[in-house]
Amino acid sequence: MADNMKINDEVTVGPQPSAEEINQLSQQGFKSVVNFRTEGEDEQPLSPTAEKEKVNDAEMEYLHIPVSMKAMGPELVDEFREKYPQLPKPVFAHCKSGKRAGAMVMMHLAVEEGMGGEETLQKAEAMGFECEQEELRQFVRNYVDQHAP
Repeated sequence: MADNMKINDEVTVGPQPSAEEINQLSQQGFKSVVNFRTEGEDEQPLSPTAEKEKVNDAEMEYLHIPVSMKAMGPELVDEFREKYPQLPKPVFAHCKSGKRAGAMVMMHLAVEEGMGGEETLQKAEAMGFECEQEELRQFVRNYVDQHAP
C-alpha cells in the first residue's frame, strides 16, 4: 500500500484496501478503518458491508460515512468529526484514491487546530495531497472557514 499518507500518529489516509491489505493494516497496528466510499462505486474491491466484516474479523473498529462529490455536505464532515474522537487509534481512512478521505481528515484537523480554509489547502498540498477539483477545494475552504473557532 505504497500510496498511503501518514497525516500524524493517529491517522493515515490512502486508497481502499483489499481483503488481504485489511489484515495487513491490523498487523501494522491500526485499530480502526474509516470508509468514505459510497455503495456501488466503480472499482470497489469490497462493498462497505463486506469491508465491515473483514475489518471486524481483523479485530478493528469500522466506520462507514459515504461521501461523493455529488453528496458532500457539511453534515457529513460534522458526522465524521463527531465520531472520529471515539475511534480507537491509529485510524486508516480511505476512499477510492485517498483524496476524499484526505479532505475529510484535513477539515477535521484544521478546525481542531484553528486553521483557516486557505491555510488548510496549502498545508494539504505541502503534505502531498493534490486537490485539482475546484469544487472540492472550495468546499474545504468554506467548511473550515465557517467552522474555525
